[in-house]
Amino acid sequence: MAVRKRTWKTKAGLTQEAWIVDYIVNGQRHIKTFARKKDADRHHADVTVDVAKGIHTPESRSLTVAQAAAQWLEYIELEGRERSTVAQYRIHVNRHILPRIGTAKLATLTTPTVNRFRDILVAELSRAMARKVLVSFAAIIKDARRRGTIAHNPAEGVVIGTDKRAARKLEAGRDIPTPDEICRLLAAASAPWRALLVVAAFTGLRASELRGLRWSDIDLKAGVVHVRQRADQWGEIGRPKTATSERSIPIGPFAMNTLKEWKLASAKSELAFPGKEGRPITHKHMLHFGYWPAQHAAGLIDDKGAPKYSGVHALRHFFASWCINRRRDGGLELPIKTVQQRLGHSTIVMTADTYGHLFPRGDESAELAEAEQALLTVVE
Repeated sequence: MAVRKRTWKTKAGLTQEAWIVDYIVNGQRHIKTFARKKDADRHHADVTVDVAKGIHTPESRSLTVAQAAAQWLEYIELEGRERSTVAQYRIHVNRHILPRIGTAKLATLTTPTVNRFRDILVAELSRAMARKVLVSFAAIIKDARRRGTIAHNPAEGVVIGTDKRAARKLEAGRDIPTPDEICRLLAAASAPWRALLVVAAFTGLRASELRGLRWSDIDLKAGVVHVRQRADQWGEIGRPKTATSERSIPIGPFAMNTLKEWKLASAKSELAFPGKEGRPITHKHMLHFGYWPAQHAAGLIDDKGAPKYSGVHALRHFFASWCINRRRDGGLELPIKTVQQRLGHSTIVMTADTYGHLFPRGDESAELAEAEQALLTVVE
């Protein structure tokens, strides 16, 4: 393996020069040309180390990012990832990764290259989408590293942080329905949607969990709803989102009585809220025929006449807020760990980050004054 200088004359008689790294791997000769000697020396040093470790992949034989992405998508499908998750990854790859960096060879990727790709994503996409795409790209490179088709991971350490200044905390009346709005919503909802909205507001179930809820998961004697399965956007039944999503949530007399009435009035089905032929209802059907009409009937609309709360997730926010602030209604506020368990969050940090600001705070100035007085009394 060597670095050598090549000099030649152009047709115009001008002298040109370049620096060549010339080496042999597995009996095959490889040549790479550089305009500057220091670049050739750097490449020579990298290749020497990689060849010694047995991990060098010549650029001519290197996969492209597009080929590595195809292998990664095939891998996550074989690993049994959720259909909706794989669909999102395909969107990241086809819409955002391949058009921008798909033709690049893995062997040519460096940390500066990946950082430039990162900056392009931030400039051209929303910050939230840019972060998701970069995570998918990093997963592609990590998978290629696992396969041995790239010697190192140039995406390691390249991240897009959250814009904390633009982050907006959830607010009652804007993101979270108020208790008065919930009362109006449930009073205006008609069958068969009233029971579904009652369960959503007083259990905090995700929309997919509501759509997959079975009567066998509802213990009307003990007053407990068990989350054991969910229905995805294609109506396929599967396990809950995470291990912590499998949970049991106590319900009060109002929700129990609503469910008992609905069970007597509804058609016989395994699902508590079935669609046609006993299949899970679609998310779109739930919004267009249940949730949004109930808001219109309750007068919960914005200045354009649209439903004030576009997603059913707002009812999950209400449940969390209600659990946190029940002291206001004469009940006992729940510890944050209990709120986490009832929501099925994977970590208590997620619960604290999302809802921590909703927990009631005492009179901090009075507490500080009392502490100062106690300290001064001891000093005196």
